[in-house]
Amino acid sequence: MEAKKNPNLEIGRNSGIYFAIGLNLMLLLSWQALEYRTYEKDNVVLDLVEMDSEFEEEIPIMNANTPPPPPPPAVVQESIQIVEDVEEIEETVIESTEIGQDDAVEERIVEVSDVEVEEIDEDVQVAFAVIEDVPVFPGCEGLSKQATKDCFQKKVQEHVASNFNYPQTALDLGIQGRVSVIFVIDKNGHITGVRSRGPDQILQKEAERIISKLPKMKPGKQRGRPVKVAYAVPIFFKFQDG
Repeated sequence: MEAKKNPNLEIGRNSGIYFAIGLNLMLLLSWQALEYRTYEKDNVVLDLVEMDSEFEEEIPIMNANTPPPPPPPAVVQESIQIVEDVEEIEETVIESTEIGQDDAVEERIVEVSDVEVEEIDEDVQVAFAVIEDVPVFPGCEGLSKQATKDCFQKKVQEHVASNFNYPQTALDLGIQGRVSVIFVIDKNGHITGVRSRGPDQILQKEAERIISKLPKMKPGKQRGRPVKVAYAVPIFFKFQDG
């Protein structure tokens, strides 16, 4: 014999609805728990600040004793008196110095002998390669121009060789190279303006010392007048390892 079921008393008929309502309630409670915040309570003491009103002293305005303004200047009445001229004044006539067409021009013939040419002593410096008469080194007198030039160069080389001294400091430091020395033979035959260029100052000073010991010479001439002559000579400093 089968038991009869009452459809109105079936419990599992609305179970899905109950499950959804319960799930929503749990989600709501979880969200409220996560959003719940607590704050620390600070013990704040509220005091009353009493401030006394400042008393501002009123400073009376004192009127200074200012001096009275100066009196206006006195009005001077000018009196004009007409005086008759007694002395006669002579007028000054200024004559023009310009030459007009009516003025005759005096013809004057200037002779060449009347013109004075003033010689100016110019401080001219000429290079050794283009000088007309090269300086004469002692011992090169009485030669032709080309022979005097060749003799000059030979004597300078002999002077460098005989006075050459390799600086010991340069030897210790291993300094060597070429030093170009430029000097000037002035109008009196003296050696001036010695300057050099090289790899080191030690070698330059030695090269300048050698050139400064050159003897006095007969000065070079350009157009028959003594002039300064510039000359350049190379000096080689080279050592061999023994």
